[in-house]
Amino acid sequence: MPPRKKFLLRIDPALYRQVEAWAQQELRSVNGQIEFLLKEAVTRRRRAAPGQGQPPSSAKDRPEPP
Repeated sequence: MPPRKKFLLRIDPALYRQVEAWAQQELRSVNGQIEFLLKEAVTRRRRAAPGQGQPPSSAKDRPEPP
């Protein structure tokens, strides 16, 4: 198995606390929870019908962040 890629992630402190709480509920580390969520999102995107799951073509088409 290839070595795992390390990188720095800057995240809003409030979002981090939410992910941290969620990770504790699921008995995962924050890193494990983020990796799980990313894998799940990639899987969903791959399963999307053709034409769906593609990123919006411009910034004005993107949904507003919560």
